[in-house]
Amino acid sequence: MNVFVLFRTLRNHWKKSTFAVCVLSYGGYWLYGKHCDSLLRREACLVAREFGRQQIAPQERLRKATVILNPAACSGKANNLFEKNAAPILHLAGVEVTVVKTDYEGQAKKLMEFMEQTDMVIVAGGDGTLQEVVTGLLRRPDQDSFSNTPIGFIPLGSHNSLSPSLHLLSDNKVKDITSATLSILKGETVPLDVLQIKGEKEQPVFALMGLRWGAFRDVAATISKYWYLGPLKTNAAHWFSTLREWPLVREVSVSCLAPSLRPPDLPPYNKPPRPNLLHRIIRRLKNYYSPPVEGELSGTRINDSLMICAEPGNFTVGQFITVGSVVAVCFGAGGVYNIDNEEYEAMPVEVMLLPRKLRFFMSAERREQLLSQAQ
Repeated sequence: MNVFVLFRTLRNHWKKSTFAVCVLSYGGYWLYGKHCDSLLRREACLVAREFGRQQIAPQERLRKATVILNPAACSGKANNLFEKNAAPILHLAGVEVTVVKTDYEGQAKKLMEFMEQTDMVIVAGGDGTLQEVVTGLLRRPDQDSFSNTPIGFIPLGSHNSLSPSLHLLSDNKVKDITSATLSILKGETVPLDVLQIKGEKEQPVFALMGLRWGAFRDVAATISKYWYLGPLKTNAAHWFSTLREWPLVREVSVSCLAPSLRPPDLPPYNKPPRPNLLHRIIRRLKNYYSPPVEGELSGTRINDSLMICAEPGNFTVGQFITVGSVVAVCFGAGGVYNIDNEEYEAMPVEVMLLPRKLRFFMSAERREQLLSQAQ
C-alpha cells in the first residue's frame, strides 16, 4: 500500500512538473520574441536619430509628413502598431508629423481631396486604406501637381499587397514596419503605374495592383464557410463548387482602345545639389567636344503595357482546384469586382493605364534585389 501511494505521488508530481516545464518554455519563447522586437525598435531609432542630427540651413524648414492612419486595420491593432514602431522613428528623424485618423470606410478619399500641400504622404494601413488614398489623390483638381508628392506605405493591414514590391518582407511584423518607415527617411523613390477604372456613372477608381473578376473570385467568397477543414478549406471550396456547377465559365467582353501618347517622366524627388562652378565648366567642355548620343537614356523605360490575363476555359476539375488554391488569396463574389482586394459592384468599365503616375518610397535593398533579378 505504501509503495502504491508513493508511486501515485511521484506520478502526479511528474505530471505537474511536465506542465510547468511547458508553461515556462512557452513563456520564455514569448519573452524572447518581445526582446527581439525591442532590439529591432532600438536599432531603427538609432538610425533615425542620425537623420535628426543632420544640420539644416537657417532658411530651410523641417520636412512635413501627413500620415493617413486607419486604426481599424489589422483587427483594430493598427494604431498601437504605429505608435510603438513607426511614430518614434519619424519624430527622432526630425520630421514634422501630422496624423489624420480615419473613422469610417471611404473617409480617406475625402480627406485626400481636401488635403493641403505636404512634403510626403504616408499611408499607415492595408490595401483598403492605400486604395482610398490613391483614389482620393487622383480625383483632386490639382492632381497633376499633387501626384508628384512621394507616398510612403507602412504595412499595418491584414492584406498589404504592395509591400513585396517596395520592401524586403520577413515573418516579423515589427521588422516590416520599422524597415518601411526607415525607407521613407532615406528618400529613395520609384515610380509606379496606376490603373484608372471608370464606370458609366460613378467617379473613377484608381488601383495599383489590378482588377479581378470571374469564377475563382466567386469561389473564394465561400472559403470561410469551410473553416472547420483547416488547411483543406480552399481545396474543399473549389471542389464543392464544381459539384454545384460545372464548367464554371464566365463570359466577358473586352475591347481595346487606341494607345495614347506616353507622358513625360516624373522629376526625381531628391534634387541633387548644384555642382560648383569649376565642375560645371568642365562638364560643359566635355559635352562640347564629345556630345552624348541623342536618345541615349540608361535605365529609362521606353514601352508601357497593360497586362490582361484570362484563364483557359477547358480546365479539368483537378486543374481548377489546383489553380484555385493558388489564386484564391483575393476575395470577391458573383457580380463583384475585386480592385486591390476591395469589392466593387461589377459593371461595364473602362480601364486605362497611367504610366509612372505616382512615386512611392522604396528600400534600397529591394531595389538592388530587383535589379539583380532583371540581370
